[in-house]
Amino acid sequence: MSEPVDYTNAHVAPLDGAVVLDQVRELICRYCVLPSQSALDGVVLWVAATHLVSGFEYAPRLVVRSAEKRSGKSRLLEVVDGLVYNPLRTVNASVAYVFRSLDADPPPTLLFDEADTIFGSKKVAENNEELRGLLNAGFQRGMTYGRVSGPNHEPTEFNTYAMAALAGIGRMPDTIEDRAVVVVMRRRKDSEKVKPFRGTRDRPALHSARDGLAQWADQVREPITGYEPADLGVEDRAADVWEPLIAVADMAGGHWPHTARTAAAEMVSAAEDDNDTTSPNMKLLADIRDVFAVTGLSFIKSQALCDQLRAVEESPWADWELNPSKLGHRLKEYEIKTGHNPDKTERGYRRVDFLDAFDRYLPPRPQKPSEPVQAVHHSHDQHEHPDTFPGTDMSATAEASEDSRRSTLAQAAPDGSGRVSGNHGYLPRTPGAKVGVWIGSGQPVTPDAA
Repeated sequence: MSEPVDYTNAHVAPLDGAVVLDQVRELICRYCVLPSQSALDGVVLWVAATHLVSGFEYAPRLVVRSAEKRSGKSRLLEVVDGLVYNPLRTVNASVAYVFRSLDADPPPTLLFDEADTIFGSKKVAENNEELRGLLNAGFQRGMTYGRVSGPNHEPTEFNTYAMAALAGIGRMPDTIEDRAVVVVMRRRKDSEKVKPFRGTRDRPALHSARDGLAQWADQVREPITGYEPADLGVEDRAADVWEPLIAVADMAGGHWPHTARTAAAEMVSAAEDDNDTTSPNMKLLADIRDVFAVTGLSFIKSQALCDQLRAVEESPWADWELNPSKLGHRLKEYEIKTGHNPDKTERGYRRVDFLDAFDRYLPPRPQKPSEPVQAVHHSHDQHEHPDTFPGTDMSATAEASEDSRRSTLAQAAPDGSGRVSGNHGYLPRTPGAKVGVWIGSGQPVTPDAA
C-alpha cells in the first residue's frame, strides 16, 4: 500500500483525478472492510462528490447499515468524516441548527451515526418527521422545507440541498434508501485484517487526502457543472443517485469511468434483489407473478389467488388475512380489476391483465426449469390465446398443455383416484398449502378414467 500523498504544496501542478481517487480508496481499505469492491468504489465516489455538490442536480445519500453491532459502520463513518467536504456531525445538533447550517453554499456534508435511534421504531420516527422531511427534500437541488420560525412565527422556506450519510443498525426509511447508495456492512472475519484507527495518529493522512480531493475538485468544478454522463447503465431514481458519482468518475478518468458504471450496475442489481426494499404492493405483484408462473394458469379465481398468496413462505399475506376485498383494493393501484374466465362462468383475475404492471414495476424473473414457460410479450392473436407466444402452433400447444395438465391434476386429485372432471383444477402441494386447493381455471379438463 502506498504512503499518503502530501498535498500541502501540490497546488502548483494539476492533479491526476484517478490517482487522487485511488489514494482515497487505499485509505478506506486501510481501516475498513467493505462488503464488495463495488461498495468500496461507491463510497470513494460519494466522498469525492461531496467536494463538488454545488455542480450537481442531485445529492445522493450514503446509507451504511448492518444487521448487528460491531460491523464497522461507525468506523467507516469516522473515516468518511476525515475525507468529505465540511462534515457536520449531527450527534448533538438540533433540527433547527441543521436547517440553518444548510444556508451555506456549498452546504456542509451531513453525517448521522446511530441513525437507528432516529428512525428505528415507528414512534421514534414520528418524532423525527422534520428530519426525515429534510433528508428527503435535500436530495434535489432547489427543494425547500417550510417551517414556522422566529418570535413572530413567520413561515420560512429553508434550503435543504446537501450530501448526507447515515449509519445504523437495520434499514432506514424506504424514502431515504431509495435516494441512497446503500452499503450493507458485515462483521469482519478474523482473517480480514485492518489497521486500528486512532484519530490523533491517522486523521492527518485523511485530511491530506481530503485536501487533494478539494484541489482536484477546483480543477474540474467548471466542466462538471451541468455535465450529464452518458450510458449510466441504470435508470429512473437509481440514475439520479448515480449520475453525480459517475460524473466524478468521468472527470477523474483512468479506470474510474468503467469502475463507476460497474459499481452502479452491481449495487442497483443487489438492491433490486433485496425484496424487503420493495413496497408491500410490489411484493404482492411479485408473489402474484410467481403464482401464475408456477401454476401455468391464465385465469384464477379471487379466493383461490388469496389462498395461494397466503401459502407463500415468508410472505405477510397470511398475517394480513388477505381476502378478495383487500386484494382488489391493492390491485386497483395498478388498474387491475377482476374479470371473467373464457367461458364467462367465473370471476377472478386474468394473467394477461397483470403483464403491463409486471413489466413496469418488477425486475425480470429468472425462469426455473420446472416451471411452464410464460409469454411475456403478446400480439394480436394472443388476445384470443393469451398464454401462447406469437406464431405458436395452437393445436400442438393445446395438446401439450392438455397432457401436462392431465398429469398434474391426476397427481393432485384430493381423493387419490387420478380422476378430475369439469372446471375444477387442483394444484400440487406447495409449502404451507393444502393438497387440492381449487384454482378454478375455467378450462374443462376430463382425463380418461384410470
